[in-house]
Amino acid sequence: MTSYSRIKNVIRFVVLLTIVGLAFPTVSVTNAAENNNGPELPAQCSSIQAPEGNQLAFHVYARGVQVYKWNGASWDFVAPVASLFAENNFFGEVGIHYMGPKWESKSGSKVEARRVLGTGCTPDPTAIAWLLLSKYETSGAGIFASTTYIQRVNTTGGITPVVPGTTINQVMEVPYTAEYYFYRAQK
Repeated sequence: MTSYSRIKNVIRFVVLLTIVGLAFPTVSVTNAAENNNGPELPAQCSSIQAPEGNQLAFHVYARGVQVYKWNGASWDFVAPVASLFAENNFFGEVGIHYMGPKWESKSGSKVEARRVLGTGCTPDPTAIAWLLLSKYETSGAGIFASTTYIQRVNTTGGITPVVPGTTINQVMEVPYTAEYYFYRAQK
């Protein structure tokens, strides 16, 4: 099977999942082998557990950069820029993640979220924190419609640069990966 054929099959599968999600919003589109309540969290990360009454709806793998800008004294976080994938080997691109923070599916649905205060953990000091975010706004029909909470877990890289910048407004892009778990309210 050619690479083009595989991509077409993945796109067809994502479109099918989107249609199923629109027709049956309570149907989970995650891999059935996964935990239907989200990732296994280490004890120090219990604060990022999705609240009761929310069910896992979708899970993606992200690969991209965390963008920082030098203000003359320290690095300020600017935004994430990442591609979202259906598979853990970064295959089957389903959307993008960018400033807001926002997640946008190829089907056009979007979710913007805010960090839930008092939550977060850093299991790996060489990687950005694991977070719980709550929906601020959603739009469009598709995989991110009706999202209530998002978990960022299993992060690598992306931490604030340790070397000072050389000029004001210098931009540094730090590679990172993460998994994002999207939840919807149970019906």
